[in-house]
Formats: sequence, C-alpha cells, structure tokens
Amino acid sequence: MIFEGLRWIIGRGVLAYEKMTAPEPPVYSMEQQAAIDAQTQGLALYEFKACPFCMKVRKELRRKGFNVELRDAKRNPAWGDELREEGGKYQTPCLKITSGDGQVEWLYESDDIIDWLGKNIVIQA
Repeated sequence: MIFEGLRWIIGRGVLAYEKMTAPEPPVYSMEQQAAIDAQTQGLALYEFKACPFCMKVRKELRRKGFNVELRDAKRNPAWGDELREEGGKYQTPCLKITSGDGQVEWLYESDDIIDWLGKNIVIQA
C-alpha cells in the first residue's frame, strides 16, 4: 500500500516535470510534415505515462515533430497484451515498427529508439 502511494506520487512528479520541460515542436512546411508523417505512419510507441524512459522518447518525438501513435500499455489491456505476446516482453518504452510490406520489428530501450528514429526518419530541407 505504501509502495503504491509512493509510486503514484513519483509518477505525478514525472508527468509534471515532462509538462514543464516539454520542447516546442519544430514548424515544418506542409510538404515536409506530410513526408515525415508518411515515414512515421507505421510506428507505435508502447509506453507507461509516468515512466521516465518513455518520457525521454516522447520528448524526442515532440522535439523532432514526429507524429507517432502512443499506446499506453498499462491503461489499455489490449495493448499490454499485444506488447507481451507479440513484442516478447512487457517492457516500455517499446517502438513497434511496421514496414510497408507488413514486417514487424519491436525495438526496446529509449536510447535505441531515439537512435533508430534519428537514423531512419529523414527530414527534407
């Protein structure tokens, strides 16, 4: 009981910190944003709202202006089950990458996700 209460307080602190330190997203032309959105349409980030590592990835998505579907695996049992059954483990953050041919890759660890985004999502000048 005490642990749950402490966890709730820390979680609220993490969410407040994220809100206070959220970066401003870049402003792209309509064509640039459409090109970015086309590259991110097969992506879904499985997360827990109060997870600091998930927050790190969300901040990077916002900083770069990437629109990625966010799936709260804790609050939505179907997404939690999908993460566990298809991804192989119940750990967040996890980026589900679905390619154009339907191949699915599950990428765990915030630094690996941020690195993958930086290498695979091209922002045209």
